[in-house]
Amino acid sequence: MLLLFVVAAIAIAAGLLDKVGVAPETKPPGRMTMAQARASNARVPVVAARVRSAPYRFRGGPAERAQAVDCLATSALYEVGDDPRGQRAVIQVILNRARAPGFPRTICGVVYQGFDRTTGCQFSFTCDGSIKRRTKHLGWSAARRVASEALAGHVFTDVGRATHYHADWMVPYWRDTMTKVAKVDTHLFYVRL
Repeated sequence: MLLLFVVAAIAIAAGLLDKVGVAPETKPPGRMTMAQARASNARVPVVAARVRSAPYRFRGGPAERAQAVDCLATSALYEVGDDPRGQRAVIQVILNRARAPGFPRTICGVVYQGFDRTTGCQFSFTCDGSIKRRTKHLGWSAARRVASEALAGHVFTDVGRATHYHADWMVPYWRDTMTKVAKVDTHLFYVRL
């Protein structure tokens, strides 16, 4: 009986001690309206000190380059439409990821990472079905030109070495684990802390 009492006391004490000094569990943010998300994102300051990204050095032949240009142009158009500044920002993020640990080493690998999952894809157009509705877009030639410039070494300095971004009307779960370094139109750009 004494042994049972000691075991029970230890179990209770261990349960209590487990909670001491531990931060309370945080719930993921509930659903927000667009206005609430924009207000929440506006409260996160942009850190002015950006580290300039080095020019991207493409290593591959003409066929690989053409494929990379198509992947960059497709992601730019689906993510920000025909806005050239926004396209440059998205393309810079993709190039930054291709050089960063934890991401695929190829441009198309970065763009289509997680495409086979309904959640977890890196660029929503690759898993939400919109890629299947690919339409003829007047902005293709301009997006390809921006992509070609980036592969030739043009750096979009406004986003520095950002590897993540999101639209200002949403709050992704990872936002508070990163440093916001830029805002380009309605998109916010981040680097890892």
